[in-house]
Parts: sequence; structure tokens; C-alpha cells
Amino acid sequence: MIEDKPEVRQAVKVYKALGEPTRIKIAMLLTEEKNMCCSEIMSMLESVAGSTLSHHLKQLTDCGLLTTRKDGTYIYYSVNRELAQKYAPYLLE
Repeated sequence: MIEDKPEVRQAVKVYKALGEPTRIKIAMLLTEEKNMCCSEIMSMLESVAGSTLSHHLKQLTDCGLLTTRKDGTYIYYSVNRELAQKYAPYLLE
């Protein structure tokens, strides 16, 4: 069946994660500004609480749309451009 294909499962995860307006804003922000930590993202979004932002970042990371890099106590986020190009190319425009 079509639902059993890994590409379909991946697409569902990505689209589900991007189904929330704040997550789209985060993804679009990270296509412009690479390697941002949580506090930098929070200052750019202003109206999002820290715990809520962490939840959104986790959703975007779990679906593979964001990659992480740890540097000391900070985690830096950036868009997985290959995955974005495949499932959400409008993010890269």
C-alpha cells in the first residue's frame, strides 16, 4: 500500500509539523538565518514562550526538517535543505 512507503510517512510527518503557523515561521526564519540557538529564535519571534518554542523545535527536528548542532550548552538549529527541497520547496524561495 502507498501508506507503507517511507517517503509517504516522511511527507506526512513534515506536513503535519508545518501545519502550525508558528512552525512555518520558525522554518522560514531558519532558511534565512542559519545556525540559530533557541534564545536567538525566541527574540526574533517575540510572542512565543520558551517552553512552547522548545516544543515547536522538537516537532520540526523529529520530522527531519531541522538539523541540530550542539556547541557547549547551546543547541543550534538549521534547516535540512535537502528535505525542505523535497517536501516544502516554498521554504527555500
